[in-house]
Amino acid sequence: MSNQKIMPFLSFTGNAEEAMNFYVAVLPSAKITSLVRYEKGQPHGDEGKVLNGILSLMGQQMMFMDMPSANPAPVFSWATSFFIHCQSEAEFDAVFSGLSRGGTVMMGPEAIMQFRKVAWVTDRFGVTWQPVWE
Repeated sequence: MSNQKIMPFLSFTGNAEEAMNFYVAVLPSAKITSLVRYEKGQPHGDEGKVLNGILSLMGQQMMFMDMPSANPAPVFSWATSFFIHCQSEAEFDAVFSGLSRGGTVMMGPEAIMQFRKVAWVTDRFGVTWQPVWE
């Protein structure tokens, strides 16, 4: 487990592992550091789905879980988003391009105040991100 005192915890309905693999593919240095699946007969989950998974990305960790199909996870909302401070324009462009693939661009990329590029993107899983480059 992480030393991080607060860790985002994302609940999916059957596609948590797909989301984790997507983030590994599109976010710099992201990697799955833990993945535990529901086993046959285990309560509260569907066999083979993610009981809990940890994704390390950009120095932070996030937990993932699949809710059972009989009790699906609520839909994500853009009211909660993940701010990503990109170190370069190339990193911003890669993050924006990856997250927007199959998702919805809500804003940007554009310059706002001291930021050279800002965007607001809801990815194909319904999770909202705000990549920013100063």
